[in-house]
Amino acid sequence: MSKKLANKIAVITGGSSGIGLATAKKFVEEGAYVFITGRRQTELDKAVKEIGSNVTAVQGDVSNLDDLDNLFNIIKKEKGTLDIVVTSAGFVETAATLQVTPEHFEKTFNINAKGTFFTVQKAIPLLNDGGNIVVVSSNVQWKGFPQYATYAASKAALRSFVRTWASELKDKQIRVNSISPGPIETPLMNGQFKSKEEAEQTKKYFAELIPLGRIGNPEEIATSILFLASSDSGYINAVDLVADGGYTQI
Repeated sequence: MSKKLANKIAVITGGSSGIGLATAKKFVEEGAYVFITGRRQTELDKAVKEIGSNVTAVQGDVSNLDDLDNLFNIIKKEKGTLDIVVTSAGFVETAATLQVTPEHFEKTFNINAKGTFFTVQKAIPLLNDGGNIVVVSSNVQWKGFPQYATYAASKAALRSFVRTWASELKDKQIRVNSISPGPIETPLMNGQFKSKEEAEQTKKYFAELIPLGRIGNPEEIATSILFLASSDSGYINAVDLVADGGYTQI
């Protein structure tokens, strides 16, 4: 049976853990060569061992344009072109509006909005005709969750980017879609809370609100990203695929 991403070259930001790492594993299983990025070299080294083969790790921060230039220079030097871009790097820190500081606001938007925008901008010259861009957003953009004002707004910006890019890249037949996961069992999810107990209580609360009765796992989102990045979704473009167990849909 042929693999869905045979001979494809992909870059996945935030690929050292969570959804990004699960996606990198899935892509390699389906025949792709992947470049992954992350801010911590130790986590990247662990990820490379987990993925096992057909992977290059490049340390960097997506909000740092010099780091992005370095990433795409390495991809150009090693592979020449790209077929798939997955922007999975993200940052979340909860804060009620009255407690938001300029530093919190800037960090949230620098990683989630600015980082995504310039990752795609710098990838476009390397993208082959018929390529794919998958932007990892969040279901919080569709609801007014307390204490997520900055995070939700930074993710809502991605929805606008996707629409514009789908129009701008139509002549190259490059499809651009986003995915909006709900609560997912990842380090990013757990890192929002002050203690393990608080994290478990909040995840239990979320699970009770979700029609499927549980939070999701990274592998489920990775499978959906694979769908968007492969020919299986060949006539799907400029959409936001909400993958949250039905939470925002009822």
